[in-house]
Amino acid sequence: MSTAIRLERTTAPTRQVSSFIRTHWTTLQEYRKRQRLRGDLSGLTDRELLDMGIARGEIDYVASNPSIDPRTARSADR
Repeated sequence: MSTAIRLERTTAPTRQVSSFIRTHWTTLQEYRKRQRLRGDLSGLTDRELLDMGIARGEIDYVASNPSIDPRTARSADR
């Protein structure tokens, strides 16, 4: 009986740590993905960026906002 109680006490903190690590790991992966996107967009020519509807000055904005899909981005003035 005491073993079962002991396991229950260690399981909750373990789940909390696991959840904490998973959350931060996901955040780190998203950050790395956005950094790669920023690098990829910066490597494109102005013409290629304009074909996608992104001005060079908008690269940081597009790469910093996960809700924006760079494949469908369109500048307001275009």
